[in-house]
Amino acid sequence: MIRARRKALGLVLVCSFAAAAAMAMVPRRGAADSADAPVLEGMIPARFGSWTIDPRVVPVLPSADLQKVIDQTYDQTLARTYVNADGYQIMLSIAYGGRRNQGMDIHRPEICYPAQGLALRSDTVDARLVLDAATLPIKRLVAGIGSRNEPISYWLVIGRSVASFGYGHRIALLKYGLTGRVPDGMLVRVSSVDKNEARSFAMQDVFIRDLLSAVSQADRQRLLGSS
Repeated sequence: MIRARRKALGLVLVCSFAAAAAMAMVPRRGAADSADAPVLEGMIPARFGSWTIDPRVVPVLPSADLQKVIDQTYDQTLARTYVNADGYQIMLSIAYGGRRNQGMDIHRPEICYPAQGLALRSDTVDARLVLDAATLPIKRLVAGIGSRNEPISYWLVIGRSVASFGYGHRIALLKYGLTGRVPDGMLVRVSSVDKNEARSFAMQDVFIRDLLSAVSQADRQRLLGSS
């Protein structure tokens, strides 16, 4: 009888500890409050290096249904097309979510490009972009339709760390959940329409380096996922 009571008491203690741990993992406040949230329009300059916003490109507004999904997933989005002195175009897209970054997983290029009718023409590969004092892990892939060939480079920042989608994203969320905080998230995508994929990725690397050199130190840390 005494042994049975001890066993029951042990189960109660284990359950109580598990419940307390579960409560501790419930996020209670955001890692980025509204005062700390970036302003994408102000963060990214209209001109840097040899790049400037291409005035010939008229932004295409998303459909009402797509806009609703975007509004429910992100707090801010930025989409621009830049051109350099030689006429080479680079498309930049940034999506930011303060407390609503979980939905970013379904908006990664591997999913959103096919949803827009563009087929994936390559597997996603890991690459590392060497910077002055850091190395940025990025993903590369190619999408396209008909004669349109679009090499893509992108990276995801959760809280203050670069993360990968899927398992890496969930692990990052779990780590913040253990601290009782909800991390913000930022998805940065750079692409260009070019049949020469090697040239395209090389130009994207130049663009990313020029951009990171032009922003403030605080904004560079946000974009690189470091504090």
